Amino acid sequence: MMKKCFCLMTLAAILAPGLPAGLDKIAAAALLGGGTVTQIGIVVKDIERSAKAYAEALGVPIPSWELTDPLEKAHTLYLGQPSKAQAKLAFIEMGNITIELIEPVGGPSTWRDVLEAKGEGIHHLAFEVKDMDKRLAELKAKGLTLIQSGDYTGGRYAYVDGTAKLGTILELLENYPEK
Repeated sequence: MMKKCFCLMTLAAILAPGLPAGLDKIAAAALLGGGTVTQIGIVVKDIERSAKAYAEALGVPIPSWELTDPLEKAHTLYLGQPSKAQAKLAFIEMGNITIELIEPVGGPSTWRDVLEAKGEGIHHLAFEVKDMDKRLAELKAKGLTLIQSGDYTGGRYAYVDGTAKLGTILELLENYPEK
């Protein structure tokens, strides 16, 4: 519990408005080779109910949801094996960060595992990175192993197991350059 609180307090400090000039850049440079924290992922049992509840609580419009691509397009790997894992996703833009609501559907996935083991709540912190393969190797050397990966239109993602050291999963997002 203490690790989770520390992780969330650190994230809050990094994201808090009014940081001394330049501190936000120093913090981002230290995170995953310059990656920027962009998202907090939350697993939910019912995307429509949760989207409505979050929107009402945060005073924003209710976001629509979308279904992730199937295995044939997303090339999803879960624990090193192809998986028909899919999820319903809803995104709430909060200025400097996005809240991603995730309802797992389909085959085995980290989303389903976390939802079944812990119930609804934080699944991951996401970072935009460049050179994902290099970042994954660096994290693996620190004992943080790849759980799930796949493609999405315009990029790819990877979930790394940071639960033992950080209390949460980390997601790396690498967007491809626009053509």
